[in-house]
Amino acid sequence: MGFFEILLAIYKGFGITAIVTLLGLLYAIPFAVVGGVLQHFSTGVVRWFVTAVIEFWRSSSAIVLLYAFYYSLPAFGISLSAIAVGALVLGMNAGGYGSQSVRAALQALSRGQSEAGLALGMNRFDVLRTIELPQAISVMIPTFVNEAIQLIKGTSLVSLITLTDMTFRAKQISELSYDPVGIYTGLLLAYLIICYPVTVFGRYLERAHGRTKLR
Repeated sequence: MGFFEILLAIYKGFGITAIVTLLGLLYAIPFAVVGGVLQHFSTGVVRWFVTAVIEFWRSSSAIVLLYAFYYSLPAFGISLSAIAVGALVLGMNAGGYGSQSVRAALQALSRGQSEAGLALGMNRFDVLRTIELPQAISVMIPTFVNEAIQLIKGTSLVSLITLTDMTFRAKQISELSYDPVGIYTGLLLAYLIICYPVTVFGRYLERAHGRTKLR
């Protein structure tokens, strides 16, 4: 097979890669924001519980979690599709890392601004929504973009739970035509073609948010 033919064959698995990535982001972003906010503002038992949940998803091996959720949960009467498991595990794993960016961004803000908002009669949620989070976004954007890229690359693991993504397609091609250099170079290029535009978009978001703050 020619290199271009290999690349096209690999991209036949792009649909699964894209679906798992997009669904994973639906888990990652809310979990990161809510988890980071709660970890920053909560105290006592609530903070301990939130931290424990975040650390479970952040510190556990994604491969082990994929196997556990896909192969072990049915023994307890819970069956999830491979796509659901892939999106949940990879999304929550990325969200666990993203939550620390949210927490750190909020901690870096001056307390005087939130205190001024409360003094003006705003409630705590309004202060968070209108004063703190908008300023914290500039710090969070680079990490969120990085986590989105890691999520895309992490979808290569879903081949372990029977999904025919781009990595699985590369393995299939390798079994039919022994050309590991061409095949896995093609796979590397395929992920680069997908991930680089995300990096460019992230830089655009940083510049756009910076211009918004200056107005």
